[in-house]
Amino acid sequence: MTEPQNDEPLAALRRIPAWSDCPGDAPVTRLGGLTNRVWRIDLPGGPLVLRLPGKGTEAYIDREVEAHNAAAATRAGVSPPLLHVDPACGVMVTAHVEGVTMTPEAFAARAGAPARAARAFAQLHRSGEEFRHRFELFAEIEKYRAQVAALGVALPEGYDATVASAADIRAALAARPVPLAPCHCDPLCENFIDTGVRMWVVDWEYSGMNDPMWDLGDLSVEAGFDAAQDAEMLAAYFDGAVPAEAEARMVIYKAMCDLLWTLWGLVQHGNGNDAEDFWAYATGRLERCRALMADPAFATRLERLARSA
Repeated sequence: MTEPQNDEPLAALRRIPAWSDCPGDAPVTRLGGLTNRVWRIDLPGGPLVLRLPGKGTEAYIDREVEAHNAAAATRAGVSPPLLHVDPACGVMVTAHVEGVTMTPEAFAARAGAPARAARAFAQLHRSGEEFRHRFELFAEIEKYRAQVAALGVALPEGYDATVASAADIRAALAARPVPLAPCHCDPLCENFIDTGVRMWVVDWEYSGMNDPMWDLGDLSVEAGFDAAQDAEMLAAYFDGAVPAEAEARMVIYKAMCDLLWTLWGLVQHGNGNDAEDFWAYATGRLERCRALMADPAFATRLERLARSA
């Protein structure tokens, strides 16, 4: 008999014509996810992955954009095949791929993992695919600030001052624009599946055209990379010598992604998402951002970027 907690995913899958005859006793396994609900469903023809959208995500996720970009990522060969997507309700079905769902610990333990992730990003960024939505850092900050205000959530102490102190970063980035590429923009470790030979990348909710170094900087932060892992990632991405300006941008984005995702955490807190303590998540990211921006080595990278403009 179907377990009660499996009724929802199986019922949702049967509402899709291609799987209307899904067995009522198909094995269902809950997978990870901070905002959405994701399951592996084992069918006679093989396993697939069903994603149902989480509470409140419609306020900040454009499902039409996500559907377009997920299909483009599949064509680029970096994402598992997209089997079904309904932008009207946010339901998505993808092929299941065998591999290890990554964590910071897995990135540290699995030899070559930072390089494999970098090569997946290089394949995406150089694919020639055109994503919908342009990811603009400071516009995204303002968008999330509006969401936080609408939810009645107070900003952590020092947030506004940190944004103000990032004005020189904003100016340096604006003075040295780079060609935009299709980017994931939210490289949480759990969005990578490692086969030991290649990395698959999943979850395209926040994707858009962006500076490619954002993906590398954000991954470095999410995975807690040390200097050696950063070097491995960059060398694999560029397949050799790493441009000094690119390295500087990557480090700058390490701070800026924390500045942005602080607000994302506050939105989750305001929406009552109980997947984790999102107030602690937000304040922790802000503290890490401020610490990196205060590091003299960060100022050196910013000066390098400003001089190249």
